Amino acid sequence: MPQESGLPAGSRSKAGVTPASTNAVPPRGLMFGLIAYGLWGMFPLYFPLLEPAGAIEILAHRMLWSLPISSIILTVVRGWRAIVTMPPRVWGLVVAAAILISVNWVIYIWAVNNGHVVEAALGYFINPLVSVVLGVLLFRERLRIPQWTAVGLGTGAVVVLAVAGGSFPWVALSLAFSFGFYGLVKKIIPLAPTASLTAEGLVQFVPALIYVVTITVAGTSTFASYGSGHVLLMASTGLVTCVPLLAFAAAAQALPLSILGLLQYLTPVLQFLLGVLWFHEPMPAYRWVGFVLVWSALIVFTVDAMRQARRTSVARRAH
Repeated sequence: MPQESGLPAGSRSKAGVTPASTNAVPPRGLMFGLIAYGLWGMFPLYFPLLEPAGAIEILAHRMLWSLPISSIILTVVRGWRAIVTMPPRVWGLVVAAAILISVNWVIYIWAVNNGHVVEAALGYFINPLVSVVLGVLLFRERLRIPQWTAVGLGTGAVVVLAVAGGSFPWVALSLAFSFGFYGLVKKIIPLAPTASLTAEGLVQFVPALIYVVTITVAGTSTFASYGSGHVLLMASTGLVTCVPLLAFAAAAQALPLSILGLLQYLTPVLQFLLGVLWFHEPMPAYRWVGFVLVWSALIVFTVDAMRQARRTSVARRAH
């Protein structure tokens, strides 16, 4: 789902923030976390309101209307210097992040508006496991036995869904991998969350503007063709994009990563429930088997992560 990395810039010392103690759970941070992940989880109710606009048009407007909001916020916090002085290498990382999150957004919007909410939820359930695999492949990280077990269960889920379902679960895997790579890139961008969000917006603005102008001239834009309500809804994409991202940034600065990692499951849980209970998407037996395997993988993964965090905390206190 369209959000900042699970290891956000705001949690790094370069952003001028010291990560919270793994023992403390500040109520304010928890509130911001619930707001961010709760809003992302409710997105399947929002994007259908923007129809008959297609996924790419919605994405373009999301890019256009997000930049003014993030720019105003960056001005208030006096963060423009970080962008103005950014070296070419960092701009390259920002461009990569902007492309990855754009791919993630357009697939997600298309999925929600085309009856694939449950599969989109599956993608965000799989995402933590994808991040683990990327760590092994790109950084040669060594996995503990529980982590390998979780990856194995997740792989089994994909195989079950692909074989029994008769089609490759490309929506889920595209969302999981695009966001996994996005999180990886965001992890190494030395910018605070607000500056990073605005820099991505600057990269996305011109292509989005060109696309909107092109479809307007061609007469295929829906923006001004379906009344003032549609105009306001399309314009609201900027606010809908920025509010949960800023809430997430505040939560990431206040909460231990272990708590933030648990909260991230709220988004796909809400999406899954909406897909099944609100949109009445089919859940044949093989799909339940696939989801049970993924949920089992996440339980194993989360319990192991919490145990490891506890051991690390104890070791630090001992020193």
